[in-house]
Amino acid sequence: MDERRKPYPFDQFEPKWQAIWEEQQLFHAPNPAEKGFDPSKSKFYVLDMFPYPSGAGLHVGHPEGYTATDIIARYKRMRGFNVLHPMGWDAFGLPAEQYAIKSGQHPAITTRENVASFKNQLKRIGFSYDWQREINTTDPRYYKWTQWIFLQIYNSWFNPATNKAEPISTYSGKNPDEVRLAYVADVPVNWCPELGTVLANEEVVDGKSEIGGFPVVRRPMRQWMLRITAYTERLLTELNALDWPEGVKLLQRNWIGKSEGAEIDFKIDKSDQKIRVFTTRPDTLYGGTFLVLAPEHSLVDLIVTEEQWPALREYRERTARKSDLERADLSKDKTGVFTGAYAINPATDQRIPIWIADYVLIGYGTGAIGGVPAHDERDLEFARKFDLPTVTVVQPIGDEPAFGFTGEGIAINSPVINGLTSAEAKKKITAWLEERGQGKRSINYKLRDWLFSRQRYWGEPFPIIWEDGNHHSLGEDELPVVPPPLEDYKPTGTGEPPLFKAKDWIRYSEKATRETNVMPQWAGSCWYYLRFCDPNNDQRFVGEQAERYWMGGEKPGGVDLYVGGIEHAVLHLLYARFWQKVLFDLGYVSKPEPFQRLVNQGIILGEDNQKMSKSRGNIVNPDDVIDQYGADAFRCYEMFMGPLEQMKPWSMRGVEGVSRFLARVWRLCMRENQSDDWELSGKIKQIDADKAQQKITHATIKKVTEDIESFSFNTAISQMMIFVNAFTGAEAIPLSSMRSFLALLSPFAPHIASELWEKLSAKFTDARSDITEQPWPTYDERLLVEDEVEVVLQINGKLRDRMKMSISATDEEMKTAALLTPTIQDRIAGKTLRKVIVVPKKLVNIVVD
Repeated sequence: MDERRKPYPFDQFEPKWQAIWEEQQLFHAPNPAEKGFDPSKSKFYVLDMFPYPSGAGLHVGHPEGYTATDIIARYKRMRGFNVLHPMGWDAFGLPAEQYAIKSGQHPAITTRENVASFKNQLKRIGFSYDWQREINTTDPRYYKWTQWIFLQIYNSWFNPATNKAEPISTYSGKNPDEVRLAYVADVPVNWCPELGTVLANEEVVDGKSEIGGFPVVRRPMRQWMLRITAYTERLLTELNALDWPEGVKLLQRNWIGKSEGAEIDFKIDKSDQKIRVFTTRPDTLYGGTFLVLAPEHSLVDLIVTEEQWPALREYRERTARKSDLERADLSKDKTGVFTGAYAINPATDQRIPIWIADYVLIGYGTGAIGGVPAHDERDLEFARKFDLPTVTVVQPIGDEPAFGFTGEGIAINSPVINGLTSAEAKKKITAWLEERGQGKRSINYKLRDWLFSRQRYWGEPFPIIWEDGNHHSLGEDELPVVPPPLEDYKPTGTGEPPLFKAKDWIRYSEKATRETNVMPQWAGSCWYYLRFCDPNNDQRFVGEQAERYWMGGEKPGGVDLYVGGIEHAVLHLLYARFWQKVLFDLGYVSKPEPFQRLVNQGIILGEDNQKMSKSRGNIVNPDDVIDQYGADAFRCYEMFMGPLEQMKPWSMRGVEGVSRFLARVWRLCMRENQSDDWELSGKIKQIDADKAQQKITHATIKKVTEDIESFSFNTAISQMMIFVNAFTGAEAIPLSSMRSFLALLSPFAPHIASELWEKLSAKFTDARSDITEQPWPTYDERLLVEDEVEVVLQINGKLRDRMKMSISATDEEMKTAALLTPTIQDRIAGKTLRKVIVVPKKLVNIVVD
């Protein structure tokens, strides 16, 4: 946009106000007992999911949630709250390490440069963050406390009698390592040789790493694990009291995957071994015609026949190249290999074949399932693929066919339970199995313990040493454990982490060596909301007084509002809840839940309706938008595009439209003089608003207030546009109405609102303080009541005029007023009046000859 064609001088006043806010630290929130803290105010803690500072910087999709939280933060300050609105950086991660491998540059340098770029971009948008509270997960002053929290987890166990974590010193068993909340295990993992690290399931796509597209294989490795499964029931039940979208709650419940059913023992034919199977439908046991084991199941090597061994070995190798997510994909074609062995169905006493298949996961249930193809879609696909028999054992209550029916009905072809409903049959067959020692009632969960190791350099080192094959924790006075500089950051190629190359660092003592794995990127984001409460405390991970204040309140969650993408609906939120509960159990924090209210913003697509990406060339940089239209137009358009939680495409024409709205706001208050300079318009006057002006002002206050509270930011902006339309062209604009409007606008467009407020205050000196210090406007419901209606005037049924009438006018008053209207008098002059039809509050129809 040409300099002379800018519709208002945003390029001059936006940097000005950003400098003022930074210089005066207007958005700093003092802690209790600090200078400037106001104990009379309630607190409001509003938090964004802090970003990973990538080298690419921000695109216009990133600030959508940040803009929403900034509107809320500014609004709450004006409503008289102490507002905590911080920002920081989730800065450990693979991209910086990959750049270090290629360039040799230490990841800390890359991270520092990326953070500076991100921070500059965020400041240009005018967010009211308390930058004094900025944190960075790669800062040793921060990850010292990440390591400290790990030690609390390591030195704890979950006591089922008290249903909470307790210090390991309270455990009376012989081997405390068996019950620690942090423990070591050999587990199958997604290993990427090229990246030299273990990847989480969600980091593997089609058998390749999400970053780089390198091959990934499954292999057993020694890993640190966190015993999150101890908290399954609490993670489920305590979800209910949180103000989260029901869809997110459902995702967490499904991820935890609680299932009630039975464990059933199938004796292997011609062997003393048994295969234990978990099922939620024990009532279908008579329909079980085969078993399927996970390829990694420990019994496979014992039962496979010599003839089947080559095919089975080759199938296992193929399975090792797949992630759990790929293996569990319901849409994929079913594959498997017969072991050559058979088991005995305990209900029918018949031999049934034992197969292996990749869709059965060793980590879920017992790693074995019973195939009931007549009543399970997946089992039916498998049976059809390999020509296995089917037996119908459930009769639907309705008219549906029994074969392929997966619901609950009446048991058939099942001697012990024939004629019983599915619910009754489940109980009876389970009791029957228990009596015979062939099964028992059971509750199963999909949730697995959290694999907490990474074979990387750029992560938090574990505060652990090894001596004689045993692990021990370091003392708290030895924190932080800082990763040493390396000559290069390339993978070792042996499976050992990069830290393995730092021989002097590894050697802790003559007998002890340091742990060389590092923590995953999730670690720093599990507790950052706590550090924001007290980021400069070098004695404690968070001060008790600060934590009680900012995380306080009657509800279980501490953070009042948490905004971020739906992609974090499960893992980050689940992990943070787990850490919070451990810290709560141990008495370090006052709340059992981290986040009380959660809001997920939608994805902003490119102008081509595709997800923004470099490869598509559809990324829009906010800097370019701000250069052309200003930060306020950018902020307002981000919110005006549509409901916050919905997916929507970007449109530069839409930005231009919002920019025109803000230009009209500017021209309500300002005019160009003969020198082409802007000066305050003479239309702004200290006069009382007329009835119509009062009504639109108070209607706008009410609508914008309610819409901010409900996150309906787009309709709030629409109402402000209605206000501007109503006052555009007015001969005089009451100062009170303009001030109320600017206060409403300021959370959305803080720069222009601040500038115009300052211009008004220079002339009208009764309100000289900054707009950020103004109270939120209030409305009077009495001024919103409709006391007049528009009445249609007709002659012989044809519209001739309209008039305003009191809402309480009688039929006679409406008739008299209509006949006195000049337009009507002119048209009925000299004609015979036959009758007058009155429809109350709507119309008057005059019938003449």
